[in-house]
Amino acid sequence: MNGWRIAAAALLALVALPAMAADYPAPKQGEWIARDFRFHTGEVMPELRIAYTTIGAPGGQPVLVLHGTTGSAASLLTPAFAGELFGPGQPLDATKYFVILPDAIGHGKTSKPSDGLKAAFPRYNYDDMVDAQYRLVKEGLGIPHLRLVMGNSMGGMLSWTWATRYPGFMDAVAPMASQPTAMSSRNWMLRRLIIDGIRKDPAWQGGNYTTQPTAFRSAAVFYNIATNGGTLATQKLAPTRAAADKVLDERLAAPFTADANDYLYQWESSGDYDPSPGLEKIRARVLVINAADDERNPPETGLMDAALKRIPGATLFLIPASVDTRGHGTTGMAKFYAAPLAELLKTAPTVQ
Repeated sequence: MNGWRIAAAALLALVALPAMAADYPAPKQGEWIARDFRFHTGEVMPELRIAYTTIGAPGGQPVLVLHGTTGSAASLLTPAFAGELFGPGQPLDATKYFVILPDAIGHGKTSKPSDGLKAAFPRYNYDDMVDAQYRLVKEGLGIPHLRLVMGNSMGGMLSWTWATRYPGFMDAVAPMASQPTAMSSRNWMLRRLIIDGIRKDPAWQGGNYTTQPTAFRSAAVFYNIATNGGTLATQKLAPTRAAADKVLDERLAAPFTADANDYLYQWESSGDYDPSPGLEKIRARVLVINAADDERNPPETGLMDAALKRIPGATLFLIPASVDTRGHGTTGMAKFYAAPLAELLKTAPTVQ
């Protein structure tokens, strides 16, 4: 059966960062310039700066780990994620693997609108992000083949894009908190609210604002509450109206330093995401890791089941909902899937 479900509990700079966990090597930051980078629109950027972080020695088996929307490599260096994956004896033990965490186009320290071009920055999509990452890995780091590509949320969608766009370049792929189908339904409708919140703010001025528009802040909080956190965990966190008001007030008052153009581009870039036409091209061993309470990718639609039937040997590891899961954010906690990920790396054959 093609798909089955398991229920289960040149380098420009290289600078050491403070280790986020005592049991894995200190992360190192680097930058590489992709020259004459062509976007899907046909626009060409003479110099696209790609920032990235690595963990482990370059001689280890190379693994690419991809972050979510509005995040960066740094957002993955948490005790719940990196602390469960990169240490001795863990699935991506950095004494054996060379872990590469790039900042996607428009994110982190990679080239983005707020660097100066503002709304004149080329419109990018997920194909562009993956093409830039491919050039970084192959040209910048000189790596001809990856053992694994994995990521969550946007990183999961980029993992699907990698598997269909460069099917012979990796042995295994572990897309998380995502599905290989067109952007649609609630997921896109709520993203539109963020996008429209920016475009319709009078202060935005077509992207040439002098002070940051503020209307999209509330839309961003709305999206996060509506599509992240898990039903059971959120009920436990806010069991009364007073508790719910307190949580909401805290989130609305939290520091919010996003640049409006960067934020607009980040969310809009997902609009044409759809790797489904290329699923039969996938050659890597596929392990999908999703959560049963994922608000953005609800399993009850059957979309994932249908997609997996098109990929020989693909498996779905579905994390059951509980007060300990966080809906769409569950895959940020690697303890839930460390064992099947380790098994994937142990058993996936080399793609020739």
